[in-house]
Order: sequence, then C-alpha cells, then structure tokens
Amino acid sequence: MKQDIILAGVGGQGILSIATIIGEAATSAGVNLKQAEVHGMSQRGGDVQSNLRLSNEPIWSDLIPTGQADMILAMEPMEALRYVPFLSRTGWIVTSSASFVNIPNYPHRQELLKELDSYPNVLKLDIEDIAAKAGSPKSANMVLLGMAAPLLKILSPEELRLAVARVFASKGDAVVENNLKAFDAGMEAKR
Repeated sequence: MKQDIILAGVGGQGILSIATIIGEAATSAGVNLKQAEVHGMSQRGGDVQSNLRLSNEPIWSDLIPTGQADMILAMEPMEALRYVPFLSRTGWIVTSSASFVNIPNYPHRQELLKELDSYPNVLKLDIEDIAAKAGSPKSANMVLLGMAAPLLKILSPEELRLAVARVFASKGDAVVENNLKAFDAGMEAKR
C-alpha cells in the first residue's frame, strides 16, 4: 500500500507540524516515508508545501509526479487549487473552506469554493471555526489533520492521535490536550 500526499498552506498555518505528525506516525508504524518541503517567503504569509510519500514498499523519490497525488491537504482553498495538477483522478482534496487573504488580488471566496466543488472528491470545512468551537483556536491545522485521518488508509486515526501526543509532549499536557481536541473535532465534523 502507498499514499502520496501534498500538504499546502501559507507560512505560519502549521503545515510543517502536520508533516511532522504524519512522519512520526509513519515511523512508529514502520511505514516507509519520503518527504520534500518547499518553503516560500521566509516570513509568515509565504507559500509552504510538502510532498509526503508513504508506502509499505521502498520509495525511490521524494517528489510526487504530476497526476499521482492521492490527497491534497490544504489549510486554505487557493493553496489547494494551486496543486490540483498533481492530484490523481481518484484523489481527495481536503481543505479549509475559509480563505487566508494575504495578497491584494486574492480571488473571491465563492469562486474558489465553486471551483473546488467541480472536483469529485472534496472535503472542505471551516477549520478555524471548528478549532475555536473545540476551545483550541490555534489548532486549526489539527482539525484539518483530523478531517483527513479517515482517508489516510496507510495510517490509522489512532496512530495519528498518538503521534500528535508525542510531537507536542514537550510543550506540556495542556497543549497536547488542545491539539487532540482539535484533531477529534476534525474527525467528528459533519461532512
């Protein structure tokens, strides 16, 4: 089994934390992992993207070929659409429905959502709202990971939950608990 995932967002949104958690879960589960990251501007607001390749077999390249991604996991809709050429015909787009407007000519939100809806497998929710309602407004990225967890067939939701706890353990119990609440809220959100 293999799964190729593109993580996309804007600097400061927590994309690299998601990559770290998936990587931790894969390593603990004995799943092979290759990762390639592209960081945009060296400040908050720049494009950030990561290729994650997970497999039970050896992986020879860390980059996902065009048309081969099983999932695009994006913190905001425009970044999800930026990587659609990499998505396979049966792949999933899992994204926030809320825009992060950081450029003057940012497209209208309704246009972005309409374009997302033109793809067959899309899961989009307002992750920031869900995180706030879960009492963890800074953990929208964990809501997104929770949304995607049932679609990550190579790793179980429980393996991901345990990885969340391990990755955030050094920050204290309250941070671990907030991130797990956000993850669970993403898994339980109405789809």
